[in-house]
Amino acid sequence: MRKDEHKTHEPKGVYRVRNWSAYHAGLIGRGDVTMWIDKSVLKQDTEVESRKRGRPCIYSDSVIQMLLGLKQVFRLPLRALQGFALSLRKLAFADLPVPNYTTLSRRAQDLNVALPAWRSGEPLHLVVDSTGVKLYDEGEWKVRKHGYSRRRTWRKVHLAMDAKTGQICAALMTHQDVADADVLPELLEQIPSDTPIDTIGGGDGAYGTRQCHAANATRDAKPSIPPREGAMPWPERTAGAPWRNEAIDDIARNGRREWKKSSGYYRRSLVENLMYRLKTLTGNRLWARDVGAQATEVAIRVGVLNRMAALARPQSVRIA
Repeated sequence: MRKDEHKTHEPKGVYRVRNWSAYHAGLIGRGDVTMWIDKSVLKQDTEVESRKRGRPCIYSDSVIQMLLGLKQVFRLPLRALQGFALSLRKLAFADLPVPNYTTLSRRAQDLNVALPAWRSGEPLHLVVDSTGVKLYDEGEWKVRKHGYSRRRTWRKVHLAMDAKTGQICAALMTHQDVADADVLPELLEQIPSDTPIDTIGGGDGAYGTRQCHAANATRDAKPSIPPREGAMPWPERTAGAPWRNEAIDDIARNGRREWKKSSGYYRRSLVENLMYRLKTLTGNRLWARDVGAQATEVAIRVGVLNRMAALARPQSVRIA
């Protein structure tokens, strides 16, 4: 190990929230039911959406997505969601469409979720990472006493977040065995081609494959991906080779730590914090059992996180 690569433990900094009044009000607003009901879709229950095959849908996708969003925010089973929505219609929203819980379950299997994401108009600084979400939750006592069962499994959630705004710009759910590098091109495809991307950062070399660098090159984005230990230069004709070869030379001259500081690699901690918020605010396991409904549930949770970040996001500065 090189001398400059020894790990040193620096004292943790002290931070202060600059926008506490707005952040405090936003945290209260997250529990306001009216913040999660889009009035523009309240009168769409009589609209019939055209379909190629089968019976036309009575309830629009936007209505189903809104109700499933309420389910995630208030942690409601489908039957309780139906009762909750009926009470809201009696108390305040007379035009609120309330489908049966079986309709919500069926439509969730192939729902086309529109991801709400607020853009700043500036080029995106994407930070990408993945996390596992359990399907069959087991109690801690059972695990300590008998160990994990064979049924224990999970899904991988891949997210691409804009480090400047905290908004999730792309999301995808895959099987637990899918590699992170195989998913990056699909995440970038979810972002409109006319949206400029300044930097794409991944974690610990997982996105340092030729496929990922080729995907970055198609979007003219600067990678912030550390080369693996002992990485050798690529041929110049390889997509992303000039940047990667320059990073290898920079690490050899100044050390990996200095390279991480200069390249903005440490901003990936924002997406790690995002994974923590995903599990804390929306739960660490999926409710749905069908794969299609699970993908819809992940997309709904991502939209909930985006709206929560738009309502309340602290602006912290280091003071010591």
